[in-house]
Amino acid sequence: METHENLQFQSIFEEDVAGLTEIMTRAFDTDTKQFLGQEKGGPDGYDTGEFIKRWALNSPTQSYKVVLDEKVIGAVIVWINENNENVLECLFLDPVVENRGIGLAIWRYIEQKYPDTKKWITETPGYSKRNHHFYVNKCGFKIVKIKDPMNREDESYILEKEM
Repeated sequence: METHENLQFQSIFEEDVAGLTEIMTRAFDTDTKQFLGQEKGGPDGYDTGEFIKRWALNSPTQSYKVVLDEKVIGAVIVWINENNENVLECLFLDPVVENRGIGLAIWRYIEQKYPDTKKWITETPGYSKRNHHFYVNKCGFKIVKIKDPMNREDESYILEKEM
């Protein structure tokens, strides 16, 4: 376990999947409802536990649940590559703790944990305007590509941050 800015970062285990899936479901569904007016929506398996099992447990990623005041509030999953062009696969927070600077504190932790990174890459839904603001204005990413720009539901932004 590591601590950064009052947050604890702990490895994710099988017993964490159910709780993290509940948080991930709330996070994605809140965003989807706000920006698309739909009750549900997110990446494949986000609401069944399959996303977390696949990417946090059964892949060569570095994955951490984020704990604040002894309560799990989210998670972050990153790919650390030999060429030091690393990927932020997923960062999600329970909506009840959003807008408190926690997402930025998580990002700062990731940056300091992997100081050899030359470039960070991530992808986020096109409709998720709060994510765009967070990554571009708070974390220093630049939008480098828009995939499927004419499809409101499937559009996604590719972002990069040179270190």
